[in-house]
Amino acid sequence: MSDLNKQAGSNLEEFGYQQELKRALTFKDLLFYGMIFMVPIAPMGIYGYVTDISNGMAPLAYTIGIIAMIFTALSYSRMSQAFPIAGSVYSYASRGINPHVGFFAGWSLLLDYILVPALVYLVAGYALQEMIPFLPYWGWIALFVVVNTAVNFRGIELTAKTNIGLLIFELFVLVAFVIVALIAILKGVGQGAFTIDPIWKPEGFSLDMVMTATSLAVLSFLGFDAISTLAEEAKDPKKIVGKATISALFLIGGLFVFQTYLAGLLWPDHTTFENPDTAFYAVAQLAGGDWLRILVALGTAVAWGIGDGLVAQAAISRLLFSMSRDKMMPAFLSKVHPKYQTPYMSTLFVAVIAIAIGTLISMDLLASMVNFGALTGFLFLHVSVVSHYVIRKKQTDAVSLVKYLLLPLIGFCIIFYVWMNLQPEARMVGFAWLAIGFVYTAYKTKFFKEKPPAFK
Repeated sequence: MSDLNKQAGSNLEEFGYQQELKRALTFKDLLFYGMIFMVPIAPMGIYGYVTDISNGMAPLAYTIGIIAMIFTALSYSRMSQAFPIAGSVYSYASRGINPHVGFFAGWSLLLDYILVPALVYLVAGYALQEMIPFLPYWGWIALFVVVNTAVNFRGIELTAKTNIGLLIFELFVLVAFVIVALIAILKGVGQGAFTIDPIWKPEGFSLDMVMTATSLAVLSFLGFDAISTLAEEAKDPKKIVGKATISALFLIGGLFVFQTYLAGLLWPDHTTFENPDTAFYAVAQLAGGDWLRILVALGTAVAWGIGDGLVAQAAISRLLFSMSRDKMMPAFLSKVHPKYQTPYMSTLFVAVIAIAIGTLISMDLLASMVNFGALTGFLFLHVSVVSHYVIRKKQTDAVSLVKYLLLPLIGFCIIFYVWMNLQPEARMVGFAWLAIGFVYTAYKTKFFKEKPPAFK
């Protein structure tokens, strides 16, 4: 073990844990992980819904999404430096606020992480069912789950190497679309010129409308936050986790805005899409014909089903591992494979859940539930920064107040506004999930009279 890895393991012992997972990930690995999780071509799968809700201003919704997520990425960076351990918001809130709040934060984030694999498999299954109808969508879901579970089971290094290949393919699909789209626009297709109409239409603008679209577009951004779940497998977590989180957000967010801008130029009237599920494929057909439509659909299926599914399973298995290790989840979820050094029982558990949920719940409801969990977790994250640095550590000089109070407060307000614009059904399901978490936390702590077992 290198000196850097020994130091990281020593830092982990400060928090009462032993180094069980293999430290093998570099900044590049974490960056690729976040980029794969966010999916560089993610808007292709939900473009029809975002452009419809935003009245044809999808790039604006994604731009607002970047602004909203910048402050959240900064808060992840602050907390990953203070607590370079697995568990993400669960660990940050547990140690930055208190263990009871931490479990509640982790519980809310579970609604995001545990449903994301099912959601991405469902999107991929529908995409492939349209191209290759002999296998039903649930058959594709099962195939994706088996492949990704096998890769994650074998170890984080294999997952990282697979990520690189998938990222190259996704970027190839994106570059192909961009080149063909630019040529088509220059030839007069769609707008036939580069205008600001896809970004700004004063006559159709409504803040509530665009923010509602942003609450859906946020689904594409989810993933940069999951980098923090790999802190115990990173070689220098205090330095590279936050850096990779912010870098992934800016790189992929810029690609989101650019590709939706081109789509808006190619197909100016968003009301004429026949099916929102296949809207971007129709844009690709208009720009380049059947071959580009098939490539974009295949790229979406692979990106969501293999790329996003692979890293999503890795993220939720680490969160479950962390909560189980703290005795707040069943003990079997914290078992580590003796050879591959992976939380293999959590990985298998997530695989079963993904198949079950992906075949039983509709895509729109799944997406709404995922966003509720993620945004609620982000709210806890911002509070954790203020609590840890300003209240506990009393860092109240001018620079610290900007970093640890003002910026998290701005982030909290933006996320809360987006959260308020979620669909009512999503909030209803989300609050029911939080109620279950409250009852479970009360049971585990004798109605909050005791600390969770790991913090006694």
